[in-house]
Amino acid sequence: MSDTATSAYLGHAARMPVIACHECDLLQRESTVPPEGALRCCRCRATLYRRHANSLDRTLAFALAACVLWVISNAFPIVGLAVKGDLVETTMFGAVRVLYRDGMWPLSALIFITTMLMPACQALGLVWLLLPLRLGRTPYRADAVFRTLRVAQEWGMTEVLILGLLVALVKLAHIASVVTGPALWSFGALMLMLAAAASAFDVRDLWVRLEGVPDAGHAFDSDTPFPAATAAACGLCVCHDCGLLSRVALAQASDERDYANVHAAMHRPVQPAHCRRCGAHLHLRKPDSLARTWACLIAAIILYVPANILPVMDTSSLFGAQKDTIMSGVVYLWTSGSWPLAVLVFIASIAVPMLKILAIGFLAISANLRSTWQPDQRARIYRLVELVGRWSMLDIYVIAVLTALVQFNALATVRAGPAAIAFGAVVVLTMFAAMSFDPRLIWDTRNRE
Repeated sequence: MSDTATSAYLGHAARMPVIACHECDLLQRESTVPPEGALRCCRCRATLYRRHANSLDRTLAFALAACVLWVISNAFPIVGLAVKGDLVETTMFGAVRVLYRDGMWPLSALIFITTMLMPACQALGLVWLLLPLRLGRTPYRADAVFRTLRVAQEWGMTEVLILGLLVALVKLAHIASVVTGPALWSFGALMLMLAAAASAFDVRDLWVRLEGVPDAGHAFDSDTPFPAATAAACGLCVCHDCGLLSRVALAQASDERDYANVHAAMHRPVQPAHCRRCGAHLHLRKPDSLARTWACLIAAIILYVPANILPVMDTSSLFGAQKDTIMSGVVYLWTSGSWPLAVLVFIASIAVPMLKILAIGFLAISANLRSTWQPDQRARIYRLVELVGRWSMLDIYVIAVLTALVQFNALATVRAGPAAIAFGAVVVLTMFAAMSFDPRLIWDTRNRE
């Protein structure tokens, strides 16, 4: 951040120091954050804001490098398999094409979106926003690009793909000679660049450059207590994309400080509200949060059974046909001596989905019952579920690579089994369930007290 922008920011913060936590909705006064420091909610300990030195320049450099690496990663082979003088190589798009040809188009689309489309949107979105700013211009439709970037950061899974490729290499090494391609290394570098760009990206610094000063939305006198503890009780709503605090018109309630009336009114805004800065939908509480969470969770529970019982991979060879489940793949890795990978696959593909289902179910039940039990612990469980959700995709990427490479006709052929689609649906549904759950519901009973 430049000295001028920093001075403007500090002066503006002195005038409008009020912010709201996006997880517990607590109103609190903003403090000055030193470079490379973080501001955390004083109640639920959620990270409200991180400040980075030279944020936008560093992010732009990482994003430009990621764009180049993305092209290399998708233009060259990832890995090859040599059998009796024949070399079979595949790119990531080649794996997607093979799955589509075999009728596994839902799996093909999921892999294309999470490993190719979303990383591209993440890198290009950052360049679209930051390169014009570096040249002294305003990016076109910065609000729409910013919202797209937020979605891409949630669904891009390059780091999970790299781990899946390592597991696939171990399995392929027992079949034939493995030849690593240039895309394998460029995918690893792409993962590092995207992670570095996401870590260095300072959202507030971006809006300072675009608008001059960060608009906190509303101010309260420093010597006067807040009218209520939460933003919702004051008719304010925090944008989950850009962090702007805005006023939302609510349906009439007899007493907006009364918990029951506020809780009913917060689901009935007078008209749909949008953030005036980034255009995202505003909601004091996510509409039908628990209903949508339960719908996704129940569907995931139903599909979890066939995902673990049906074959996830069909192997045909001169010695006959073999159908492997997720658990049999773990056993194969263990008996072949790769016990660290066996433990990793077991955790990512069997333990994590089950624990996610149990954790989200616990959070939804406690919110339905308006439980007052340890809201800070439940908030930590929610953050953990969001953090580990994507790692269940590990087995899907292993199947994609094996299916694309082991295509030796009469010698050996690998095809994705029906459990692969069920398991992919479980991963997506549990992620949607976590996204649908509103963590502010955890604290609503505490607000009443």
